This record gives sequence, C-alpha cells and structure tokens, in this order.
Amino acid sequence: MVPVYNEATVIGSVVAGLLEEFAHIVCIDDGSSDGSAAIARSAGAVVVQHPINLGQGAALQTGFEYALQDPELDAVITFDADGQHRVSDAAAMLARLRAGEADVVLGSRFLEERTEVSRIKRMVLRTAALQSRMATGLQLTDAHNGLRAISAPVLARIHLNQNRMAHASELIHQLAELKPVLVEHPVEIVYTEYSKAKGQSLLNGVNILADLFFR
Repeated sequence: MVPVYNEATVIGSVVAGLLEEFAHIVCIDDGSSDGSAAIARSAGAVVVQHPINLGQGAALQTGFEYALQDPELDAVITFDADGQHRVSDAAAMLARLRAGEADVVLGSRFLEERTEVSRIKRMVLRTAALQSRMATGLQLTDAHNGLRAISAPVLARIHLNQNRMAHASELIHQLAELKPVLVEHPVEIVYTEYSKAKGQSLLNGVNILADLFFR
C-alpha cells in the first residue's frame, strides 16, 4: 500500500520494484496534479484516488478501508512512494508476520547501521522515539518509520483521524491501546536528494518532534 502525492518522477519504478516481490500493489493517489495516478496504474498498481490533497494520514486510512474490502486479506504493508524503502526489507517483515511471530512488524532504521543518518537528525528521531515510549509504553527505537506490516485483524481496528504527518504518532498510540504482538525489524532508509525534498529533511523531523510534544 503506497500513499502517493506528486511522485511522477519515481512512482513507476517504485511500483515495478514492489511487483517483483508482491502480487497486489495499491496506490492511494492523494490529489496529485502531475500524472502520478496514471503512471502508477500503467506500472501495474491498482489506484484509488482522492479528488483533492488530504494528507498522508487520510491516504493511508483510505487504503486501509479499501484493502479491508477483500475477504482474503491477511496483511498490508505500508511503503513510501519516494523510493526510500527497500523491497527486501518489506518482504522480510511480511514473512515474520505470516510466520506468526507478530501481529504488527514496524521498521526501524536504528537496529543496525545500514542507514546513514546525520547526527542532528539521529538526535531528533531518537528524541521522538523516547517521547513515544514515555507516552505509550511501547519500547520502540524508531516511532516514525513509514515501512510497516500489519495483520488484517489489527488493521480493522485502526482508524486514523489525523490527516497529515501527525498520523504516524496517532497510529503508534492506537497500537498501544490495541496491544497486538508487535516487533521491530531492522530496515534501511535510502536518503536521496529527491526523498529529502519530498519530506525527509531535518526540518520535517523537527516538525514531527514539535507535533509530538504540542499536539
């Protein structure tokens, strides 16, 4: 499941890469104006569209509701559209879930050293994770990672109300209340100039931290 907003530059290759491992790719086009929806569809994804831009949280919630219409659904993976995630990591996370190890598998860039993170950004993200642990009791090392595998029974009990970036914090809080079996999995985040421009900058990290403390 891939939330998409103006990702025409990369969405075709992202979908193609996912299709090498996964049979069903759903892109939720969040009011893009650059032809992202058509490119994703041509690449082989099912595309659900918002007529206007509502935010990533709203796109994920739309995707959850769409996926849950399939009676054979066993799990979903959330995967960012900017190419920063590894398909191999997503596949390994889904395998752990399907093996019965957990109901939810969350990606963490801090369980190993593959991801190159600046010292300042590392401090911001670890502070956010610390605040999340204090607020929820979940012992997470990376509370704002967009790569997740969630079982269908848990997914059916999640409802995101925060449309924009606060949805990541809201999701963690809802998981804390639901108390599923949850594990973290080491993943690599590939920071490119493109992904930084699309929201992986230090400023975005600071905005997330401010949201955690003041919302």
